[in-house]
Amino acid sequence: MREVFQQELAEVQRRLAEISALVTVSIEKATRAFNESDVALAEEAITADEQIDKLSIELDELAITILARQQPVARDLRIVVSALRISASLERMGDLSTHIAQLARYRFPDKVIPKNLRGTFAEMGALDVVIATMLTEMLSTQDVKLADIIRNEDDKVDALHLSVFDAVLGATWKGEASDTVDATLASRYHERFADHAVSIAKKVQYLYTGEWKQEEVEAHTH
Repeated sequence: MREVFQQELAEVQRRLAEISALVTVSIEKATRAFNESDVALAEEAITADEQIDKLSIELDELAITILARQQPVARDLRIVVSALRISASLERMGDLSTHIAQLARYRFPDKVIPKNLRGTFAEMGALDVVIATMLTEMLSTQDVKLADIIRNEDDKVDALHLSVFDAVLGATWKGEASDTVDATLASRYHERFADHAVSIAKKVQYLYTGEWKQEEVEAHTH
């Protein structure tokens, strides 16, 4: 029974990495669609969310079955419960990627963001892709050192997010009301995407080191 249980835990790990890989592809397509006004890429990112949702539900069902049948305790219980929480965060990251793609589709053939902010959003999108890529690697390998790198990249996203707000609230902002709304929403989607990755990275780091730095979690979720 113990061997079967370990195989089931390995399957949970594999599925989390699989979902994360799909999220990485989705955010790469969504941010490219957003920055290049590519409606075909936007549609691909939006369609991919159905598969992410499906795999997340299947993973949740597997985890619940393991809890019911194996009744794990201690660290094994933490792994299964954490998998449920990580799955929920990955699903949310997929949703945020979809929101970014939907903005691109909605404004097509125009670009979503005024010219003076396009460089900022290109940088923010590139950081989200890097963060998602590292998160997938972390879920695949349990390399906990990646958690610190992910947090550092998230700090860069946060700084860019604040710069967008400074721009749209500044006296020199010439955008229409729709430009202000689009920029504000898009920036928030990019920032929340990275925040969810930090949350997942912290959970994985805790599982394999036993260290939980609450002040860092609070800093990245407020």
